[in-house]
Amino acid sequence: MAAESAIAQYAGIDFSPLVALDPDEVVTHSYVRDITLPSGKCLALITLDNGRDYTRPNTLGPATLLELAGVLDALTARAAAKEIDAVAVTGKQFILAAGADLSRAGELPSRNIGLLMAQLGHSALGRLGELGVPSFVYTNGLALGGGVEIGLNATYRTIDATVPVFALPEVFLGIIPGWGGAYLLPNLIGIEGALEVVVSNPLKTNTMLTGKKAFDLGIADAIFASVNFLEDSLKWTDGVLTGAIRVKRANEPGRLERAVKWDVAIGLADKTIASRLGRVALSPYRALALLKAAKNSSKKDAFAAEDQALADLISGDQFRASIYSFDLVQKRAKRPVGAPDKALAKKVGKVGVIGAGLMARQFALLFVRRLKVPVVITDLDQSRVDKGLEYIHSEIDQLLAKGRISVDETNRLKALVTGTTDKRDFADCDWVIEAVFEELSVKQKVFADVEQYVADDAILATNTSSLSVEQIGAKLKHPERVVGFHFFNPVAVMLLIEVVKTAKTTDEALSTAMVTAAALRKNAVITTDTPGFVVNRILAKLLGEAMNAIENGTSPETVIEAVRPFGLPMDPFALMELVGLQIGSHVLHTHHDAFPDRFFVSPALDELAEYGHLLSKDAKGKVTGYDLKALAIVKKHVPQGATPFTAEQLRTRVEDGLADEIHRMLDEHVVAAPEDIDLCLILGAGWPFQMGGATPYLDRVGASERVFGATFHQPLIVGVA
Repeated sequence: MAAESAIAQYAGIDFSPLVALDPDEVVTHSYVRDITLPSGKCLALITLDNGRDYTRPNTLGPATLLELAGVLDALTARAAAKEIDAVAVTGKQFILAAGADLSRAGELPSRNIGLLMAQLGHSALGRLGELGVPSFVYTNGLALGGGVEIGLNATYRTIDATVPVFALPEVFLGIIPGWGGAYLLPNLIGIEGALEVVVSNPLKTNTMLTGKKAFDLGIADAIFASVNFLEDSLKWTDGVLTGAIRVKRANEPGRLERAVKWDVAIGLADKTIASRLGRVALSPYRALALLKAAKNSSKKDAFAAEDQALADLISGDQFRASIYSFDLVQKRAKRPVGAPDKALAKKVGKVGVIGAGLMARQFALLFVRRLKVPVVITDLDQSRVDKGLEYIHSEIDQLLAKGRISVDETNRLKALVTGTTDKRDFADCDWVIEAVFEELSVKQKVFADVEQYVADDAILATNTSSLSVEQIGAKLKHPERVVGFHFFNPVAVMLLIEVVKTAKTTDEALSTAMVTAAALRKNAVITTDTPGFVVNRILAKLLGEAMNAIENGTSPETVIEAVRPFGLPMDPFALMELVGLQIGSHVLHTHHDAFPDRFFVSPALDELAEYGHLLSKDAKGKVTGYDLKALAIVKKHVPQGATPFTAEQLRTRVEDGLADEIHRMLDEHVVAAPEDIDLCLILGAGWPFQMGGATPYLDRVGASERVFGATFHQPLIVGVA
């Protein structure tokens, strides 16, 4: 209570409502011991420890911060009495701190409580700079968010060279570093390094730093091996205190950077983010505004601005949606619904890939890298096989050149990949995957050919994106071994595989597919055998509405404006150009054939597919606008007297269409729950993490209520006032 009382008086703010919100908080305690340094100076060392093992990192909840603040107040009094010469903070073994417990932060009942959380973090951690003696932080292990900001608020920092995870991931989660990070970091290491850590890395699928990288950026003043990390940090501290060691910070921004580079770097970052993500996501731009202001702001004003930004974001829709997305990716994806017992999975000792085109090459490379088993590719003639092998070998060589694999592994991987035109070389394959043209008869034929040679229990996987998996295996002697295994392009990057189960697929085949997907480091979602499965069915709805709109006289610009609130990584026309107009046309026809009352075919897209382009590009491949001939093709298909949609009309139409289709998919048991739909869209189609996929958005805008009189989620995934 003494600690609570002391901090409750800070700036006249009462923080007790925060503690009441989480009475079961696992408190990270601040244990203090005095250490006499070699020079005779006295250091008060605080060790943060929640009493759990490494599987439960230290977190910084309200009670934790209140206790830390009280301890720092007591040490401030000791410093004034000349009892101590410095204060240092470190963590329990392997862990400094993982910041706030965001699962609880997502339950804050109001913006005002969010503001209190921001103010409490600043108040507690800010004391590290107000002790009256130098403060040090020894980052001995994992440091995330507030864990990083502990160090930023201190005078000096050391880091263990083996620290595997060091990051400010807040922008990824729809918020900002709100306990000093947005102000202190750029003033420590310069604006370009701060942009990398605060904005760029979180938006690169939440890229983390290592201890070495953090030191290279200047976030830490010294780096030591883990074997004697604490002892070396203490010796270094003694050197700093006695003046034997002078701390030089090469990356600290100077006058020229503040005058010239700072605003330029912010401007470039703003344009880059807008081109990649659009402007629906709020957190990157709030972070940029804070980083820009850090150039000239006082610490007091900067911290107050962080308080307001964090309060706005932590109480908003996007943070709640981000927490939902985070739970999908971290929990649901790791425990796929409907997956059979892993013990049923067949051991995959050799892989066969039918095809040697681009997708097949990517498959072969992924399988050999992740499974490290023999992989054989085949195609219609030897020249195609040779080109496929040449591509795979060149990609392996590039991995070597980038230092990602050793010379020995390079030679081993190359030796494991072979090519053939003789299907008998597939005889000992346990897993065969096809990557041939998206036509039913072609896929049926290649599986029938290879079935003559492989064992009766070998798994046959198809990468079809929209055809019936059951029909693909219908002419086989053993159709029960066939499973859908739908990758997304680019194969190495996209994290989703749709694993498609037919009415005949055995548990052994399904289990093998799920275990194989995990071995490939992909997240698998089981779907039933239905046109488009999950991702392509939803995209077909979106793209079909877009083409129907422009064939109704709606301008492409209006279509883009209509779907902008979805926050998609690219507009419908750029997406069609990327996946290929022929593929887009094929997908629309497949879905129209299956569901003629709900999916459009597009005569304009059919003709554009023959022409080959919708967008015009310069010599470097940069899009410069719409191809004039493509626009003329579209105009031909607009009936006279057609009434174009407004952006608002089209947006409502698309929202309602998606809500209807997803509701039908759930009624049809395509997947188990709305969470699986959103997981597929986030991992397989790049739908914004901060939007939570599709269903939270459709609930928020009222489409679910309009279409089926209920919502996908209860309670709704929404912010608070």
